[in-house]
Amino acid sequence: MPATEAVTFVFEGAIHRDSFIGFARHRAARLDLQLTLGDCRDDRIDLAIRGQGALIDAFEMACSLGPRDCLVRDVRRESTADRAP
Repeated sequence: MPATEAVTFVFEGAIHRDSFIGFARHRAARLDLQLTLGDCRDDRIDLAIRGQGALIDAFEMACSLGPRDCLVRDVRRESTADRAP
């Protein structure tokens, strides 16, 4: 069984908060990932994800490209283990 990873993503750009959050929740559910919302603004969304590494990669790609009414200009990825307590 693949190892479980924990990652935090920071998506920045012209983001419609409600649309992006709904999209991210749907993708996380389809990929069997646990999603926790962090800071949510119209220019930045922080999401904590837990699950299999390959599925986390797929989640990152999906959210970088969609939803269609959002323009993601930058994505930062941090291992939860790397974050300060």
